[in-house]
Amino acid sequence: MDPVFSHVACCVDDSAASMHARDEARRIAGDAGRLTLVHVVYTPVVYAEPMALVGYDPGFIYTEAQKWLDDRVAETPGAVGVLLEGHPPSSVCRWAEDAEPDLIVAASHRGLVERVLLGSFAGHLAQHSPVDVLLTRPHPQENGKSDA
Repeated sequence: MDPVFSHVACCVDDSAASMHARDEARRIAGDAGRLTLVHVVYTPVVYAEPMALVGYDPGFIYTEAQKWLDDRVAETPGAVGVLLEGHPPSSVCRWAEDAEPDLIVAASHRGLVERVLLGSFAGHLAQHSPVDVLLTRPHPQENGKSDA
């Protein structure tokens, strides 16, 4: 039997909720499907001279992000990694238009303050993705809540 989703993409960052989403994406892809871990290096908007950003080295940041992603791929059998740059949800949507995964899995884990300050990655992805999206919620323990 062919898998329902032959290519599953999963958006990953350094959160426990993201690793839970990765595990779910791996389960969905199964042994027959393709799994792509997608990580985005956020490119800040610069309103001043570039020298005003003392210590900002995009080459170093990109290299470190690639190393981090390579480590996640190494611990996820059968996965490949894709490193993108720019506004995270928009970058993932543009990538998905070309890569055409059957499903994108992402964690929905930002709190209210983070959503107000940074925007909702999951919300943007759910509304603008060219393919189906599965949003996972973090385990209750990861939110500081107990099962009781």
